[in-house]
Amino acid sequence: MSDSSVMQIAVQALILATKLAGPLLMVSLVIGLGVGLLQSATQVQEQTLAFVPKLAGVALVLVIAGHWMLGEIIGFTHNLFDMIPSLLQS
Repeated sequence: MSDSSVMQIAVQALILATKLAGPLLMVSLVIGLGVGLLQSATQVQEQTLAFVPKLAGVALVLVIAGHWMLGEIIGFTHNLFDMIPSLLQS
């Protein structure tokens, strides 16, 4: 197992983590921005008003995109297991 193969696996893992976290973070960002604008317009500064919609939005994204996310993780894991013989030979 060479240094380049370890770096290649690490880069692939980071790209996968970014791809999987992206939809969750974007939904949380958009909902937080909308709630923040609503709170500043109405001058209601309640912390739960920001938390509950974000929680519901992230849960909805997990329900909708969870199958795709799990498929991506399983595909990455299968690729890692398929690479084991070539990594052991080098």
